[in-house]
Amino acid sequence: MVLVRLLVPSLFLMSLVESQPTQSSHQASSPPHPAGEQSPLGTDNLSFPWSRLRLPRYIIPLHYHLLLHPNLTSLRFTGSVQIQIDVQNNTNWVVLHSKGLQISKATIVDQNLAPPSDKVLPVLHNPSHEQIGIFSSRVLSSGQKYFLNIEFGAELSEGFYGFYKSTYRTSTGETRTLASTHFEPTSARMAFPCFDEPSFKANFSIRIRRSPEYISLSNMPVVKTFEVNSGVLEDQFDASVKMSTYLVAFVVCDFKSVTARTSSGVQVSVYASPEKWPQTRYALEVAVKMLDFYEEYFNIHYPLPKQDLIAIPDFQSGAMENWGLTTYRETSLLFDPLTSTISDELWVTMVIGHELAHQWFGNLVTMEWWNDIWLNEGFARYMEYISVEATYPDLKVEEYLLDTCFSAVGHDSLNSSRPISSPAENPTQIKQMFDTVSYDKGACVLHMLRHFLTDDVFQRGIVRYLRKYSYRNAHNQDLWDSLANTCSEEDFISGKHCYSSSQASKNAYLFAGEHMDLTAMMNTWILQKGVPLVTVTRKGPNLLLRQDRFLRTVLPSDPLWAALQHGFLWHIPLTYKTDASGTIHRHLMTTHTDSIHIGEEVSWVKVNTDMTGYYVVHYEDGGWDEMTKLLRENHTALSYKDRTQLIHNAFQLVTAGHLPLNKGLDLIGYLQLETHTVPLLQGLGYLEAFYRMIEKRNELEVISNLRRHILRFFRAVIDRQTWSDGGSVSERRLRSKLLSLACHLEDPRCLERARAIFADWLQSNGTLNLPTDVAETVFSVGAQDDRGWASLLHTYSIALSAAQKSQILFALTCSRDTKKLHRLLELGLEGKVIRSQDLSSLILMVARNPRGHHLAWNFVKKNWDTLVQKCSRSLSPSKSRRLS
Repeated sequence: MVLVRLLVPSLFLMSLVESQPTQSSHQASSPPHPAGEQSPLGTDNLSFPWSRLRLPRYIIPLHYHLLLHPNLTSLRFTGSVQIQIDVQNNTNWVVLHSKGLQISKATIVDQNLAPPSDKVLPVLHNPSHEQIGIFSSRVLSSGQKYFLNIEFGAELSEGFYGFYKSTYRTSTGETRTLASTHFEPTSARMAFPCFDEPSFKANFSIRIRRSPEYISLSNMPVVKTFEVNSGVLEDQFDASVKMSTYLVAFVVCDFKSVTARTSSGVQVSVYASPEKWPQTRYALEVAVKMLDFYEEYFNIHYPLPKQDLIAIPDFQSGAMENWGLTTYRETSLLFDPLTSTISDELWVTMVIGHELAHQWFGNLVTMEWWNDIWLNEGFARYMEYISVEATYPDLKVEEYLLDTCFSAVGHDSLNSSRPISSPAENPTQIKQMFDTVSYDKGACVLHMLRHFLTDDVFQRGIVRYLRKYSYRNAHNQDLWDSLANTCSEEDFISGKHCYSSSQASKNAYLFAGEHMDLTAMMNTWILQKGVPLVTVTRKGPNLLLRQDRFLRTVLPSDPLWAALQHGFLWHIPLTYKTDASGTIHRHLMTTHTDSIHIGEEVSWVKVNTDMTGYYVVHYEDGGWDEMTKLLRENHTALSYKDRTQLIHNAFQLVTAGHLPLNKGLDLIGYLQLETHTVPLLQGLGYLEAFYRMIEKRNELEVISNLRRHILRFFRAVIDRQTWSDGGSVSERRLRSKLLSLACHLEDPRCLERARAIFADWLQSNGTLNLPTDVAETVFSVGAQDDRGWASLLHTYSIALSAAQKSQILFALTCSRDTKKLHRLLELGLEGKVIRSQDLSSLILMVARNPRGHHLAWNFVKKNWDTLVQKCSRSLSPSKSRRLS
């Protein structure tokens, strides 16, 4: 949906000028005040003046002067904020956001610091909208600027949003406390009263008071520190650039850091708790490389003097892109060469790439409203792949992009999916926008667009977009105009950078001899949900095409099928290859049916070359038999990406009722000839999924037969694996997956080796460093007896490596003892040994265990209210996805 701007009716604004404001259906609640303190002014005769979720536009914040003093003993904070505001219409009211804050005082002064009223101003609260209204008996005049002063206090949040507390334990068992922030999307209002919407960009000057044993960090560097009184220091930070409130950040902690500089002089520092400080070196290297890359790629200097990255012990999502102070879960930033796997290394690299891409996409240019959060997250997800491929080519990150698009297709083929750009008004709806659609589908649609326009056109278009909208907010249309090199009349630069609408059809882009309407094309991908299914039929020299909506939940024979197909049409940038030439052919399909002339001499055609397009392909009338024959006779005629996509599409079509299961199984029969990791893992993944499904049904004879079949089918490649960390990234990834599955399938040779290695680890009292590629498998086998499980739980409780803790927690959930599984769930609910941030993934891991799926479901039902309370404080699943 296009963004609906909040229009304030002029009559309503005029009524706000009156001394008695307009009545609304939202009656104000009494504002809370600290114990023993009187309300500044009786509010009995006032009603809350605003009834909408979005703030009125007649007050614009310009500059925040924010002072905060967190007390890490009492776990409370106090603060004051002075907001310079620009009044657009005469009014008596200032309406802004506040949630859970005790407002003790509010005043308004003009530019000359003279108060319009000599009385302390009344503050009305509307908790359902998380807003406060401040009333001035004297009119605030249009065109004038004022200073709004508010004093407030609150407890540090118990969850993962707002200004919240976090703790960590030292190796000696001491618990230490820190305070950190996470504001996206709507939680800055939990830390200070503010205009908490992305379009209200302003400058921020922040001061933090702290005890001398701590340090404080914020978006900008400290410019001055002085002693306020005995035992209290105040750090004053430089004024920020214009930014949205959700990007403000501050941390008070006792962490240590490592520091380096980029080639352009930006100071980069990585912070972690003192005992984990040695694990920060890799992140520092990555961050410096990434900032250098992005400055060159975007052709825009990073606008701040420093970039801090900090590992927060309690952190629900993967990371957060606060400008100049990016915050991370420990597993997303820290890397221990002795315990972290190659997948951990890639994960840390990609997350840093994601958050630093946001410094331009999201921070420099921000979406106007949360319905277009994909402009932030889809771009940052896609830039992960572009940046890592450029800076760390050995990590082979391009092999993971297919998984991202497969994940998006899986979600998008459900009727419960949504368009990339969707309406979202209240905080709950806004949080729901941070999902697979915004991140993964957004990235894959951009990948399709990049390959359609070419790399050079795509890069120049996004540089144009970033330059034009720097420190501003943007819509989808602004991006399409930038990519199509279109300008408004006032932006027109004759014949060089853009053309005017009078010279050509708006958003027309010349492609393959056709005029393409880029806006019309992209609206079919952004404004409607779902993924297209392109059915291909060979008829002589022609390729007949039909597009439908691909659905996995409704079969074509279902009476609902036709209704669910109605109204869906995409402009699909098709690509295809044939055996007749090495050329990648292109065609834009804009109708439900179409045809392409390919010639009589062509024996096979593969559509969606390298899966650069976001659509599923079905080869009708024997087409799948041709693909199966090609793979068995000459599979290297297709790229590894094409082979992987064929496997994915075949089994997606099986689940959707378009293809018999035996056709999918026939297709992957060639895998005994396959040497590339990605298609091997794709085929293996489907066989494993079938096995786990049957395992949960406890069909013993079928389980035994399928187990033998998988082990026999992959015997040769399993036997080639070593229990070490040698080889390329792809080889190591395959080793981890194959040996894990082989031991799960109770392969005698695999179990014998894993038990022997685990016995050595036990004998060393946990001091032996296992090969990281196989550590999780070894731990999972070792967790099957009482002694091994108890030793692993003890090691988990004291481990300093977040990567090792993740490996051990997974292993613990592999136990066949339901009492042990139940104990893990209780520990997760308690939140001490197993942190609350890991509770949701713990439940999923227990549910994955065939002995634990009923246990996990019963646990969820029994503790539903508690889980809702915990999860409502920690909702951000897409930012915490991991690499397989």
